[in-house]
Amino acid sequence: MKLRRARAARRGRIEIIPMIDVMFFLLATLMLTSLAMQRLDAVRVNLPSGVAERVVQDKPLTLSVTRANQIFVNRQAVRLDQVTQAVAHQLQRDGNIVVAADDGAEHGVVVQAMLAARRAGAEHFLMAVHRE
Repeated sequence: MKLRRARAARRGRIEIIPMIDVMFFLLATLMLTSLAMQRLDAVRVNLPSGVAERVVQDKPLTLSVTRANQIFVNRQAVRLDQVTQAVAHQLQRDGNIVVAADDGAEHGVVVQAMLAARRAGAEHFLMAVHRE
């Protein structure tokens, strides 16, 4: 006569479906948080509308001109004659500057600030616009 055990021994199984669900959740969370980490270190201005590509840099140098024609380099207020020195201290290797000029700022002030930044070594200017 053959005796049976009270409990049959079962082999453990690894369920892959819950692991796929967890990995998908982590991937979605990572994608959403990386999109929210885009920072533009600029003063708040009313940007003109337009279509443009996104900036890929982590923290680009920004040159902001407000409606009252105040000039800021990375949120630091500067006068027009101080723009060259301020940009020279903070300019990165690639020489890119994001220009965030208010829609109501005077064109001449924006151009003079960009020319001062070019004297500091800026090579490319990226215009910030409000995405439609």
